[in-house]
Amino acid sequence: MADRLETVELGAEEAQWSVIWLHGLGADGHDFEPIVPELRLPDSLAVRFIFPHAPVRPVTLNGGMPMRAWFDLSALSQDAPFDYEGYGATREAVIELIRRENERGVPTECIVLAGFSMGGAVSLGVGMALDEELAGIMGLSTFLFPAEKTGLEAHAANQDTPVFMAHGQYDPVVPIDFGKTTRRQVEEQGMTVEWHEYAMPHAVCPEEIAAISDWLKKRFA
Repeated sequence: MADRLETVELGAEEAQWSVIWLHGLGADGHDFEPIVPELRLPDSLAVRFIFPHAPVRPVTLNGGMPMRAWFDLSALSQDAPFDYEGYGATREAVIELIRRENERGVPTECIVLAGFSMGGAVSLGVGMALDEELAGIMGLSTFLFPAEKTGLEAHAANQDTPVFMAHGQYDPVVPIDFGKTTRRQVEEQGMTVEWHEYAMPHAVCPEEIAAISDWLKKRFA
């Protein structure tokens, strides 16, 4: 069993739905906490938001500086060396969070797996390969390693799971071309992507939050 990640939790204690939302490189579980009230979801939906903290580890891309990261990253390139051990440990930890929600009465089909930037790379890769159907998968300003690196092939269980993706047109960290390539990778697996792009950098904007809210309401209808 994977070590359970420390988390920040908001929303319903007796939840019918859960959103597991992974932060980006160098941030922590508090990063997306302020978005929850901005989503303006009806209280009747009884949604629990879980924001896990990534472990602190040296990150090669940032000169070996220790910071919260879901895996080590040497370069933002699909040809770069891949941290199999770190990614694998994160995958197991995310699945453990899903199992905890199952134990608390939320079935996997009522869970959305979401992430921003590096967290989005995990939510997409792990979500697509999960052998149980999710309510939805969300990747914001993100990228995706090919399956031959992660060892995770898309599973039929999530073939029809809705995917939400959004990206900033002026993103200097994860250029929008990476996002568009990721969208194609997901669609090539036969999955349907709701794609949004905004005049913003590596960030989240009010229009995007409104679109996320609408998408979540559809998932929780």
